[in-house]
Amino acid sequence: MKRIPILILLLFPVLLPAQDTLQLSLDEVVGMARKGSIAAKQAITVRKTKYWEWRTHRSNYQPQLALEGTLPGFQKTFNPVTQPNGTIKFEPVHYNNSALNLSFSQGITATGGRIYGATQLQRFDDFDAKTKLYNAIPYTIGYSQPLFQFNQMKWDNRIAPIRFAESKQQFIADMEFIGVKAADYFFDLLLAQVNFQIAVTNLENTRQIQRIADEKFALGKISRNEILQLQLEYLKAEKAAGTARRDMEIAAMNLRAYAGMQHAGKIRLELPPAMIAMQVNADRVLEEAYANNAQSLAYERRVREAKRDVAKAKGENGLNAALNANLGYSNSAADLGKVYRDPQNQQLVELKFTIPVLDWGRQRSRTKTAEANLEFTQYAVEQDRQNFAQAVTTQVTLYTMMQEQVQLSASADSIASEKYEIARQRYVLGNLSITDLSIAFTEKDQAKRDYILALRDFWGAYYELRYLSLYDFEKNKKISYDTIEKD
Repeated sequence: MKRIPILILLLFPVLLPAQDTLQLSLDEVVGMARKGSIAAKQAITVRKTKYWEWRTHRSNYQPQLALEGTLPGFQKTFNPVTQPNGTIKFEPVHYNNSALNLSFSQGITATGGRIYGATQLQRFDDFDAKTKLYNAIPYTIGYSQPLFQFNQMKWDNRIAPIRFAESKQQFIADMEFIGVKAADYFFDLLLAQVNFQIAVTNLENTRQIQRIADEKFALGKISRNEILQLQLEYLKAEKAAGTARRDMEIAAMNLRAYAGMQHAGKIRLELPPAMIAMQVNADRVLEEAYANNAQSLAYERRVREAKRDVAKAKGENGLNAALNANLGYSNSAADLGKVYRDPQNQQLVELKFTIPVLDWGRQRSRTKTAEANLEFTQYAVEQDRQNFAQAVTTQVTLYTMMQEQVQLSASADSIASEKYEIARQRYVLGNLSITDLSIAFTEKDQAKRDYILALRDFWGAYYELRYLSLYDFEKNKKISYDTIEKD
């Protein structure tokens, strides 16, 4: 059976909340922080941003359809016209030039090329000459293919899915980190509340001992020096109680601000359990961390981005060419019905290219720089992997150690509390000095604080393990969006 520190039992009536006091457990504080804190809202906003960035990326690989037009294109003005003798004459113009163009395009990921097509209708009205003319392209289809160039679409398609998966895991990690921070604020307040209750209890005990000492002094059983020492202890206890109250109020404000409980009144925290029903080992935690943590995806993304930069540098080095081909029909007529009759065939084939003749090694330098950056990134990622594995292993070791430390601190707390109670009774009976009583007094307070600090380290290690592995070892399942939303 788990041992409960004696001082906790002694203080239990004092720790009971008043009706207007909000009593919270560690799990409740963490849950409130994940729902109402500014950090949680920021994490959710970032998740939405990354989602819509992913949707934008996916739309780039879908057919694009656009309607462009100029309706109307009316103009009445004077335009400069160059005459045969080179002079300029301003001629009046009064016309409407309207056009509609429906076009589509589709990128080809494998090649980096683009297929496109369009249909167009244009109408020109000359109001001065009272004439109109139609020009139409019933359809045209073409293909543009870069040659020996960097394929942006292919590399984006390799990197974007990893970045999106990374963002999903990062959101879970952000929510788990909120748990880490909330636990810190929780124990800040818990320790402050315990310190305050210790200070209040010590003040009352000192007051009682002082009354007994006054009676002994009146009977001549103790010296004036001992009375002065007790008076000094009482002043110190009174000062400690005031300081503890101030620290408790500050810690409560900090917790309310972080967890989104600004409108909450007084808060009384429950002491969290001293053990968790779960077993962990370094290999299992490391396996889950590599499978779930956003950092693992980031390692792969960073290497792919460095390889992309090498491919881009090579694609911009040397011959750059583009092949364009187009096939369609067009026609012009004064009547709309005739413009689509017997359209004329139109064709286009062209090869554009650029060959650097002399660049003084600039392109080669860019390629070598990108290759060096790739090599550096690979080394950096390997180092980060080792650091990550070490951090996970260290945290598992710390969690295991803190399980033992909590039990030891609980035992020490019980012993120190019992020892102080015996010392207080012996002092009342007159067979213990004030110095020995002060020592027992100090040991009792320190043991209580050590127990709370051990609990803090234990639960901090627990939330750190969740944050690093994104795995719930109590329920033996991965932490997911559903888990966070249900919390």
